Amino acid sequence: QVQVVESGGGLVQAGGSLRLSCAASRSIFSINYMGWYRQAPGKQRELVAIITDGGGTNYADSVKGRFTISRDNAKNTIYLQMNNLQPEDTAVYYCNLNALFQNAWGQGTQVTVSA
Repeated sequence: QVQVVESGGGLVQAGGSLRLSCAASRSIFSINYMGWYRQAPGKQRELVAIITDGGGTNYADSVKGRFTISRDNAKNTIYLQMNNLQPEDTAVYYCNLNALFQNAWGQGTQVTVSA
């Protein structure tokens, strides 16, 4: 079973930047998509950004223009570059890998943005 592990979370002031990484335990060729989701306290988990096997991307309206998702197939890793972070971006960020017969979630990484 494929596994994914997130890293890169932390505490940052409003307006700052962070880059999250998600490493998969197998090749990310021939996947359907990989993506980032987040869950803030008391709220449902929501989609942040996804990247498809063909490199297409999709973003939540709240992060468009500030976040960028990318992938490095050689490293079996996707990234989420987060710029101009705001307190409302505070959440646990989860990586998801979706492939044929596989749907893997990471343990999550905390992102906290102070005002």
